[in-house]
Amino acid sequence: MNQDAVLVTRLKHPDTQNQAFRELVSVYQERLYWHIRRIVLTHQNADDVLQETFIKVFRNIDGFKGESKLYSWMYRIATNEALSFLKRNSKIQGISGEEIQQNQLANLRADPYFDGDQAEYELQQAIAELPEKQRLVFNMKYFQEMKYEEISEILETSVGGLKASYHLAVKKVERHLKQEGIETTKTKD
Repeated sequence: MNQDAVLVTRLKHPDTQNQAFRELVSVYQERLYWHIRRIVLTHQNADDVLQETFIKVFRNIDGFKGESKLYSWMYRIATNEALSFLKRNSKIQGISGEEIQQNQLANLRADPYFDGDQAEYELQQAIAELPEKQRLVFNMKYFQEMKYEEISEILETSVGGLKASYHLAVKKVERHLKQEGIETTKTKD
C-alpha cells in the first residue's frame, strides 16, 4: 500500500482523521497554493480558494475511490474551486471572465506577495489573455512541469488535446512577450 493510500485510509477513520488531515495539508499545501495562485493571481484570493479546496477535500474524502492519484483528485478540486471563484466574482461584478482576469492582473501589481519584475508581469499578462483551457495547461506544464498524462487525469481530457492547447498557448505567450520587447528562451515541451 503506497503512502497516499495509507493517508486516505487514515483520513476516512475518525480516530486518525485530524492528524492525517494535518499531514495532507503539510504535504500538498504549497503545490496546491501555487496551482491556484496561477489561476486567481493574487495571494489573498489564492489563500481563500486553497482553504475552500481543503475543506472540500476533507468533506469529500469518503468519495475518493482511488481510481486516480490523490494529488490528481485534489488538483481537480483546486482547479474547479479556482475557476468557480473567478466565475462567482465575474457574476457578482457583472463582468466577463476576461475582464475578471484583467482585474486580477491589475491587482497583482498591488499584491505585496508579488515580487516579480516587468518581464514576470508581462508573462502573467500574456497568460491572462489565453483562453481558460490553454491557460490551465500552460500553467501546469510550464510552471509545475507536469507530464501530459498527469494533466490529462486532472483536467479529464485527452493528451493529444492538451499537447495542441499547450503548443497554441506557447505561441501566443511568445508573441505577446516579443511585442513587449521581452526576450524568450525556448519553452519546455
